[in-house]
Amino acid sequence: MPTGGELALTARVVVGFQAGEAGAVPRAPLVPPALSTRPFHVSEARLCGLTKDHLLSAAWTRLGGGYYAARGIADSPMVQLTAAMQRLPGAAVFCGRTAAWLHGLDVEPCNPSEVYLPTTSRFTRLRIWRSRVPENEVVLRKGLRTTSIVRTLADLERRLPFVEAVVITDMALHKRLLRADQLRGRLAELADPATESPMETRLRLLLVLAGLPRPQVQVTLRDDHGTFLGRADLFYPHQRLVIEYDGATHRDSLAADNRRQNGLINAGFKILRFTASDLKSDAAAIVRRALS
Repeated sequence: MPTGGELALTARVVVGFQAGEAGAVPRAPLVPPALSTRPFHVSEARLCGLTKDHLLSAAWTRLGGGYYAARGIADSPMVQLTAAMQRLPGAAVFCGRTAAWLHGLDVEPCNPSEVYLPTTSRFTRLRIWRSRVPENEVVLRKGLRTTSIVRTLADLERRLPFVEAVVITDMALHKRLLRADQLRGRLAELADPATESPMETRLRLLLVLAGLPRPQVQVTLRDDHGTFLGRADLFYPHQRLVIEYDGATHRDSLAADNRRQNGLINAGFKILRFTASDLKSDAAAIVRRALS
């Protein structure tokens, strides 16, 4: 927070700028430095010489509850979450996808932001879950109160489609945010810390939930002489079947991938490759090809 002296100095700069031309409205939007890098309340804006009309200009974005931010930073998740926490009661705890993002996982945190509240208060731009979270399930992440990673994953398993809950759980395990023995139920059964991308998780679960055996994940493959050939996204050792997910980077490494594939085929491995389009358009065909 800026000091009173900093706010007063900013106010003098703003007021002086306004007074430069007898009552003329300045062409450039007023963005006091003290308010340019963080969310602020309308009361702070007044101390910096800004009026309600100034805050209606294109320079600012309203965040709700009397809070604003400079337009250039208003879409930042941390700005939105910091503003939300400043207007929430002290017992509020971020949860769900918002908590997962605060723990460092690659998910959308603010669409909308999710929070536990023990009260009946209503807040705009937030998805509110009514519950008092035990303090032993609350941690600070990026300076904000959030559910622990174990509680976060348990919540997501209840609220999301199961596959998407496993996707986020795989991320958490891969980042070593928790141990596999801290999971319970189907998450413990089907999550895999070796998985390196969400689409790999979705491809693996497509096979398993269709009744196929669980494949090994990110397996090192060698020929009969012990020469390293590559790693398989998914692997069925008895069938010597390699199943690969080809993401956007595959096009950039096509020549190297082709050489790798030729080496695997020459060593007696069978390879199936699938893309995001395959998973979305014809999941049944993926299962049929894996069974053939």
